[in-house]
Amino acid sequence: MKRRNFLKALPAAALALAGCGQAETAPANTASLVFDHSYPLDYAAQFSADCYEGGYVLVNIPDSGRFLVIPEDAAEVDDLPADVVPLRQPLDNIYLVSTSVMDLFVHLDALDCIALSGTKAEGWYVEEAKQAMQEGRIAYAGKYSAPDYERILASGCSLAIENTMILHDPAVKEQLEKFGVPVLIERSSYESGPLARMEWLKLYGILLGRTEQAEEIFRQKVEQVAPILGQESTGKTVAFFSITSNNLITVRRTSDYVAQMVGMAGGVYIFDDLEGDSPGQSTIKLPLETFYARAKDVDVLIYNSTIEGVVETRDQLIEKCPMLEKFKAVQSGDCWCTAQSLFQQSMELADLISDMNLVFTEGRPDPSSLRFLQQIV
Repeated sequence: MKRRNFLKALPAAALALAGCGQAETAPANTASLVFDHSYPLDYAAQFSADCYEGGYVLVNIPDSGRFLVIPEDAAEVDDLPADVVPLRQPLDNIYLVSTSVMDLFVHLDALDCIALSGTKAEGWYVEEAKQAMQEGRIAYAGKYSAPDYERILASGCSLAIENTMILHDPAVKEQLEKFGVPVLIERSSYESGPLARMEWLKLYGILLGRTEQAEEIFRQKVEQVAPILGQESTGKTVAFFSITSNNLITVRRTSDYVAQMVGMAGGVYIFDDLEGDSPGQSTIKLPLETFYARAKDVDVLIYNSTIEGVVETRDQLIEKCPMLEKFKAVQSGDCWCTAQSLFQQSMELADLISDMNLVFTEGRPDPSSLRFLQQIV
């Protein structure tokens, strides 16, 4: 028998939403909910969703909140708990602050759902987003800490999608909610692996009513890397790093998703004992001497261009950090740089795994076969 009205201990989210009114006593224009199933997720652990008859979906995001997605023509839900935010479809005129989410909307062909951006046109590496802003289809509405409330309200904004930076400015979140704009804090960056991060596409599929499309796209991404995951490790040691302006080396913590991608692609991440001080920390800064001692003999160096920009030549790299001239990978030419667009293109992590695998297995792959890595020559 189906359970009614958010009965206790719903499987996926441990919700315990007791106290909703019974269907037989609810007003004609409201509905009580009948649980159907927990939405299946293969990798993601930072959100869950429970599906109810009639197309209602309850989304739970730790430290962000619970959101009830209501189909466009469905009745309101009677006695909805105060901590559950109703989101009625269609969700449009969205204020998108979290840059990692834009690529997910592009993949869902849902760019027209976004009216406002927390990033200016010149800050986008997602070409579709940049073009939409240049053409006036998406307007700049201020960064996360200083939103343009007047523009947001005038747009009829139905949802603000923030990243966890908003937690440093709780007054902004409170003000948006005071004006009637629901705030969803995106937490894919807290996922432990690349496939888990990409599976957040399914969350936006739920919000936008495009679950089948999201599931199919994600399935294709998993299939893309499946043959690589079945290969034996090449045994090649790898350091993924960047150089700060104050001469520190930034590397990824051992359990970070980039370090995991190195292993998935057949490499061996050299920093296997760096975890940092907090669960949300993805990078660790090392003194030059420590980096030299640990990484001078690695087989492959991958320079992260996100912060300081792309490095194209060996001379440019050595100018940034002269000691790198003594590194085995620099001398052998096994030195690579990421595309600067990488970390805004959340659904392309499968392509980076493929790129890494080609570098680890072929050494000098055809440049045209690589999408996010280029050799530093």
